[in-house]
Amino acid sequence: MNQKLVKIDGKPNLPKNGNKVKVLYTRVSTIDQNLGRQQVDASNYQMVIEDRISGSVPFFERPGGARIKNMVERGVDIELSVWQIDRLGRDVRDILNTIHYFNSKNICITFVSQGLKTIDADGKENPITKMLISIIGTIGEMTRNAILEATQQGRELAKLQGKFLGRKKGTTESTIQFLEKHKKPIELLRKGYRGVEVAKICHISLNTITKIKRLNNQNV
Repeated sequence: MNQKLVKIDGKPNLPKNGNKVKVLYTRVSTIDQNLGRQQVDASNYQMVIEDRISGSVPFFERPGGARIKNMVERGVDIELSVWQIDRLGRDVRDILNTIHYFNSKNICITFVSQGLKTIDADGKENPITKMLISIIGTIGEMTRNAILEATQQGRELAKLQGKFLGRKKGTTESTIQFLEKHKKPIELLRKGYRGVEVAKICHISLNTITKIKRLNNQNV
């Protein structure tokens, strides 16, 4: 099948024969990550929707996720494909809530790399898929928590060993140095990302985002 892709800002070319619109959803956490692996079979879809945003942002609060929901609410009959389960969300509850929404609309999600479908051939919720998603999602959460715990333990150990972490007390940082250190957040803000989105993507506080905006405006 060699169908023309439709830009996410445009209107999909809806099939005249009543077939579903095949949508491929892809997501990476940062603007410099490569989406290529998730678009291996992109030519098989009529619409490719991309999000470059942290997985901690709920699916329907992402620009791409919101567009998909808008299509569904407008009555567009879609068939949704996602590269893998964790592209929908970072925790099990968010993933299952998203799947529940699409199931309630009788929209099947195909997880390409895992070969799973949320709705079976009879149009019913696939219980095996639901169970596997819960297991995979839980393992993912445990892995992330283990990484965070190991990172925190490493920091505490470094402090005990007297290793330098961060800027020493009493030292100052120039505006130029501060802005140079936060090039990525500045770039995201210029692209129209909200402060809360940038904070999650770059793992910085909202207070830092406010300071970036203030100093960047002064430096223009």
